[in-house]
Amino acid sequence: MDEITIAVLLYDRLTALDAVGPYEVLSRLPGATVTFVAETAGPKRTDTGALALTADAALSEVADPTVVLVPGGPGQSALMDDGPVHEWLRAAHEGSTWTTSVCTGSLILGAAGLLRGVRATTHWLALDQLAALGATPVEERVVVDGKVVTAAGVSAGIDMGLTLAAEIAGPEVAQTIQLGIEYDPRPPFNAGSPSCAPSFAVDFLRSQSRHVLQGG
Repeated sequence: MDEITIAVLLYDRLTALDAVGPYEVLSRLPGATVTFVAETAGPKRTDTGALALTADAALSEVADPTVVLVPGGPGQSALMDDGPVHEWLRAAHEGSTWTTSVCTGSLILGAAGLLRGVRATTHWLALDQLAALGATPVEERVVVDGKVVTAAGVSAGIDMGLTLAAEIAGPEVAQTIQLGIEYDPRPPFNAGSPSCAPSFAVDFLRSQSRHVLQGG
């Protein structure tokens, strides 16, 4: 298998699992090399403030990744105006085999102009923002439209990683990775979607959504 270069975008106040979940899957692909990138190299503090992920390369150092991955998090709101990150995303998307996102990372892709006419998803609290960015919102956990793969909120990044692993290396490799990371979710509550979660949880998160997704 040819070398697979994966660029994971980091920025301050991203949600850690958005990046680390798919990293745990995609880094195990045969021939895969993962680079965490940011506008400037160095540590980027996640949304809880207790954890930092380190970008080993600046955007200018990673020109032609096979896979582009954009995580979400409250810091996404600072990346909606056109700038160096959008310029890099547009250039990387031109040559990428796959352009992907987790959670509100799809809003960053949309703000860069990469989701026009594309079926896409995001965190359920932000789904109504996709249409204004030219996308067709889809209430699914993982959406594949051409070479663009978007995942719903946070934990859906693992599902996206496995979906992409199957596309890249075949279902046998993807299933082996799934077993290797023992991804066999059995949550203690049936509360992972607004369609099944109790109303008190849905109402609380809706009331807090400005803080949850935009951090202010």
